[in-house]
Order: sequence, then C-alpha cells, then structure tokens
Amino acid sequence: MTRTVEVPGSAGGEPARSVLPGGVDVVADVRAVRQVLADLILPGATDSGAGGLVSGAVQATWVDLLGELEAVKNAVTATQARLTVALDQATRAEEARQSIRAERQGRGVPNQVGAALQVSPHAGAGFVSTSRVWVTQMPHAFAALQSGVLSAWRATLLVRETSHLSVEHRAMIDEEICGPAHLAELARMGTRRLIARIKELAARLDVHACVKRNAKAVSERRVSVRPAPDLMVYLTALVPMAQGVQAYAQLKTHAEALKAGGDERATGQIMADALIERVTAREPGHADDVPVTINLLVSDESLLADGNAPAVIVEGAPAGAGVVPAPVARHLAAHAIETDTAWLRSIYVNTRGRLLATTSTSRFHPQGLAALLRAREQGICATTWCDAPIRHTDHITPHAEGGPTSLDNGQGLCARCNHAKQAPGWSQKTTQVDGLHAVQTVTPTGHTYVSVAPTPPAPVRAGATAPPWTPAVGMTDPAPGSTPRSRYSIGCQTRPDRGAIPYRPSPPPRQTRPGRARVRRRRPDLSWTHST
Repeated sequence: MTRTVEVPGSAGGEPARSVLPGGVDVVADVRAVRQVLADLILPGATDSGAGGLVSGAVQATWVDLLGELEAVKNAVTATQARLTVALDQATRAEEARQSIRAERQGRGVPNQVGAALQVSPHAGAGFVSTSRVWVTQMPHAFAALQSGVLSAWRATLLVRETSHLSVEHRAMIDEEICGPAHLAELARMGTRRLIARIKELAARLDVHACVKRNAKAVSERRVSVRPAPDLMVYLTALVPMAQGVQAYAQLKTHAEALKAGGDERATGQIMADALIERVTAREPGHADDVPVTINLLVSDESLLADGNAPAVIVEGAPAGAGVVPAPVARHLAAHAIETDTAWLRSIYVNTRGRLLATTSTSRFHPQGLAALLRAREQGICATTWCDAPIRHTDHITPHAEGGPTSLDNGQGLCARCNHAKQAPGWSQKTTQVDGLHAVQTVTPTGHTYVSVAPTPPAPVRAGATAPPWTPAVGMTDPAPGSTPRSRYSIGCQTRPDRGAIPYRPSPPPRQTRPGRARVRRRRPDLSWTHST
C-alpha cells in the first residue's frame, strides 16, 4: 500500500512553525542537526568505495565516530520517549475533561506515535507503554539511555523482564543494574548476561511473582503463522519446553529413519512434510492435498493468457497480501483443479483497473462487498504503515453521519485502527491519487496522512490480442491443427472481438486404494466473464 504524509501547514500552504513560548523553534533546530549529520564529511573517507590506504589514526577516528553516533541514536530514543509520554498524558487529560470513559482515553495515541515513527500502530502502542515505564518507573535506565550507555533494545529488555514485578521491586533492579555505581559494569555486560542478571535479581526479590509468570506463560501457548519469502510461511508453535523438545525429537527421529531407508528429501523437508501430514491427518506423501480456498486477485491476462503481471493472494496469507508471480498463479489454479482439493475464487478488475461492486443500504458491509474491500487493500489494514491483517470493514464517512455502505466509502482496518479513529479529533475522507482509491486521515494534532490502495493487476487492454490457446503449466504448445489436451478444466468467456480461450479438458481419474470409498466433492464453477 502506498502512503504519503503531509505536515500541517498554514492557510497559505507554508509549513507551520513549531515555535514554543520564548521564540524557540525546536523542530527547526532538530531538523538542522539532522541535516548536519546527513551532510557530514567523513574524515579521510569517501563514499565512492575507491579509497586508498588509510592510516590507523583515521580508522580509529571512524570507530570513535560510530560510537558517538550510536550514543546519539540512544539519546534520540530517550527524547522520543519523553515526547511520547507527554503526548499520552496531555491527550488523556483532554479526553478526561470531555468526560470520556477512562478505558477509552488515549486509545488514539499509539496510532499517532506509530505514524510519526513510521511504524505500525501495534509497534507504536509498544513504544508508548515502554516509554511510560522508562520515564516514570526506571529513572536510572532512562538516564543511561540518554547518556548513550544503554541501547534502546537493552533498555526495552529491562522493561520486559521486570514486567511481572511490583513498582518497588522494579525500581530496586533499576538501581542495581543501571545506577551510577554500576554503569561501567553495564557497559561491559552482554545482552544474554544482562537478561540472566535481571532474572536472578527478580527471583531473589519476589519468587512468587516469577512462578506466577511461568504459569501465565504456559497459559499463553499458541500457534501463529507469518509470511516468509517465496510464497512460504512460518508456522510457529509457542508451547512448554518439554512438549516442544519432544515434538521436535519425534519429527527428527522419523526423518532420520526415512533418510536411512533411501528417502532423497533433506531431513528438514521430511520433518516439515511429516508435520503437515500429521496435523492435517493426511497419509504420507499427500501433504499438498489439503482442501483450501484460494482467493486470488488476478487479471484475466495473467491467468488465462500469457501475461506477466503478478497476482495477489488476498485471503489465506497469514498477514495480508502475498504477491505471486504470474506462472505461479497459473500453477496454483491448475494444481487446485487437477487434485480436486481446492476451491478457486478469482476477483477481476475492469479495463480501468477498478474493482466492481454495488452500493448497499445495509448498516454493515455484506459478505461480498466486504470481500471486495479486503481484495482492494490486498488483505492489509489501510492505515498508514500498519501491516496488520484486516479484521473490520469500516465506513470512512461514518454511517451515523450519512456515509453510504459502498465500496468507495469503505475500507479494511485492523481492530486497533478502527477503534483509534473513533477517538476525538480524528477525521477521514475519501479521495483519489492517480485514479486509485485513497483515504485522507487528519489526526488531533493536525497532521495529515494519505493512504492509497495498491494498484490491482492489469486486465487485458483494448486492442490486445490473446492467444487462441494457453498451455497448462509445464506443458508444451499443441501441434499445428491438433486439438489441445490438458489435464486441467478452466472455462472462460471473453468479449466477442477477442475470441474464446479454450482451456477445458478433464482431469485424469484418481486412483483410490482398495477398500476405501472415494469421497466425491462437487466441482466448483470455474467459468468467468470478462467485463469492461
């Protein structure tokens, strides 16, 4: 998703001056420092990579400069934490004055912080809570962060590893590790040793809290999935140590036994296949035959002709969009029909590259319209820099203010962003950027963020010629004058001036084992109509 950011300006279009009482322009001063760092002339070095021999003294200067810049980064993080806490406190005070319930106060702050830091609202919420602990509960760690002795990551570990302790015990660990008398030791301490030291002190101060934390960790066991490169995913299970080690050992033993029997797959491949087969109750060798629904955002040219525009898996991908090369999209469709194990739902765009939908009079988005909203955003929350999957379909102009339930007035959001935009001072409106659907969001501080929907796959354009037949993946063209035969069955209707694209033989019969009845599933309707 393309996002652009605008800085609030005056009526004449000039950027607003962030001048504090006393005539101090803080933002301009920080911007000048950033420009100085960007234009810094490196002592004895060039950016061309064609430098010659450099003396040891110059190299020592480079190392010193790297260290000082790292300290500057840590000091900047500390200042950002102070600003975040101040913004959170001021927002909560203003919303309390407006008689907003306490549990709803400040829920728009993580979105504002995330947008300013160019991270997701979830990461913004984490920075808000961590900054609150640094500033209000761990003064020594915060001072070490300001001075550059403690990195932002190690300061975050201090907060995380003491989250189960009381404020008093957290302050004692803060003094013991980051106090003035221990700064030299802290500078020499590795990260793993730091974590071990925190746990040692925590167990000594409050063993019951540590035991309670371990019990809570067991209750938070779960399975998650997140995207990986090349149309892969990471399937992760957070389980107690004994269970996880046992499961891994059994998969490892199974893989080594098959390898000893002559299996040509790598050990990791066998373990992964065995895991999927056991979880899905499939027979060995049938890890791919899992019934799924493929929701594919694809142009007709890529799927049915020889187009090279990539497709997008809208749903089913773990965290939103999964971009698929055109040949892989054709292979997915063909394999789904060949094995008769998957349903294929394709969503097309018209010749202008827009998804089609009708306006609804319903208060909530109907299922079909909600599917188009998710398809347009390619499964990812429409908020600037948010990478969370879509959970809510939202009215850009609220329904209570007369906003229609339509594709143009709809957007897909995660739960956090949908709740944040309902806080006082937030406003949104629809717009267009280069012909694409866009949403302009104005935060309570006057900052404007524009989120633009991704460009959908391009359809066949007027005047383009489609081949009379497109071979299935891995097959060669038919001989001249012969009738093409394919294992796959896809029917397509196109405009009369383009001609039909036949793609319809029948799949070969599947062999069943003796004594097992074959379960017949209704074949999905896979005929499409080309719209203009």
